[in-house]
Amino acid sequence: MTLPAHEHAPRHSPRHAAPAPPPGCPAHAAAGPDGTARLYGPAAETDPMGLYEELRALHGPVAPVLLDGDVRAWLVLGYTENRDVATRSTQFSRDPRVWHGWSTGEIDPATSPLMPMIGWRPDCVCADGEEHQRLRSAVTASLDQFDHRGIRRRINGFAHQLIDSFCERGQAELVDRFTEHLPMLTLIHLLGMSDEAAPRLVQAARDLFKATETSLASNAFVIASLEQLVRDKRVAPGQDIASALLAHPAGLTDEEVVNHLRLVLLAGYETTANLMSNVLRMVVTDPRFRGSLAGGQMTLPEAVEQVLWDEPPLMVCPSRYANGDTTIGGQQIRAGDMLLLGLAAGNVDQAVRPDPSAPVHHNRAHLSFSAGSHECPGQDIGRIIADTGIDILLTRLPDIALAVPESELTWRSSTWARHLTALPVTFAPRSPRTHQFASPLPAPPPQQTGMPEEAPETEPSAADGAPASWWARLRALLRW
Repeated sequence: MTLPAHEHAPRHSPRHAAPAPPPGCPAHAAAGPDGTARLYGPAAETDPMGLYEELRALHGPVAPVLLDGDVRAWLVLGYTENRDVATRSTQFSRDPRVWHGWSTGEIDPATSPLMPMIGWRPDCVCADGEEHQRLRSAVTASLDQFDHRGIRRRINGFAHQLIDSFCERGQAELVDRFTEHLPMLTLIHLLGMSDEAAPRLVQAARDLFKATETSLASNAFVIASLEQLVRDKRVAPGQDIASALLAHPAGLTDEEVVNHLRLVLLAGYETTANLMSNVLRMVVTDPRFRGSLAGGQMTLPEAVEQVLWDEPPLMVCPSRYANGDTTIGGQQIRAGDMLLLGLAAGNVDQAVRPDPSAPVHHNRAHLSFSAGSHECPGQDIGRIIADTGIDILLTRLPDIALAVPESELTWRSSTWARHLTALPVTFAPRSPRTHQFASPLPAPPPQQTGMPEEAPETEPSAADGAPASWWARLRALLRW
């Protein structure tokens, strides 16, 4: 929201203006020189949901904020306003080049940690209209080629391997040992990479979302890894996303393929890892949540939807850019202004959730995967990873319990996401069981020409190695 110097004052009315904190007050760290709230730094990271509610009380459904380096933007807080911005593609562009901050020098593209999140790239996220349709059609086809039962089988194998690595100890830290690694193992398999790439990519992906001084280097590592993958798949294509993108009739360049692989990897990893951590935290800390699962009032997929409403894995989604002057949520938006989708804030808007404690697990109308033509195309795969991985974990370790007081759990937050730093748990030690499960089926032979044929979606059966339901055992254990 870079403006000429004489227009830098907040556009909201004086009666809504936040009072300036007195000199020496710690609140100074949370606001810029003109009192605009910073969406980064310790104050914003400590309690982001609290900050969103303060902004909503001060400014209504759309609030002025500052990003790292005091880059100006609008944070959309209202549910209706979020859907409005996300679905009005002619008014609000996804192309970052529309932003006027590039020409006014508000950001240094060579050094800003915001670049991996708001910089232009040749992918469908940064495109509108026909170009967006061309690129997104390739991404959608590359994801739709997979039989969901086959994906579950692969997740099944990865999950058992991870659990086998700690099940004999009777204790584990699930974020580091399970929720961060299962999504990455699954995604790099779907992309066509080797399993050995997972540990370094986990580290780089986390660093990108933290927007630290090393984010640019982490982004460069991810890009270099994917460039090598594309070179390899040019020579030896397989049944994977990289090969499908290269072969798609849309005719993507190698650079476009690399950037779409980056998009699938980073967006899919961050959201799914956070989602799994949040669901498992609820299981071990909230007796009502766990009781609803054990008693059959809520299925595991429904539990996932409830968490998507309450704690979306991506709290703020970058970015939209105004194609012209307009008004939204009572704020005057100027051409070239940057708008951020406040997914977490929108999900708890009283306009759609007057009672935030009422269950909404049967409802998929949340904003957690955005909305409109740019709604996440891989959300169903993310749900499959979360559902399958958590079900296997709770089937094998039904007596899982939090190992520390809930008050000792900590989070690490950035402008974009908030995630648990650790989830230590205890359980009765068990022997590894990988040898009891069949190995995954070999990949089908490559198609003669064009894209692989779409396989019909079917549900897993016991013969596929799908885990038995853990609800009955858990219900008996907890005596609910």
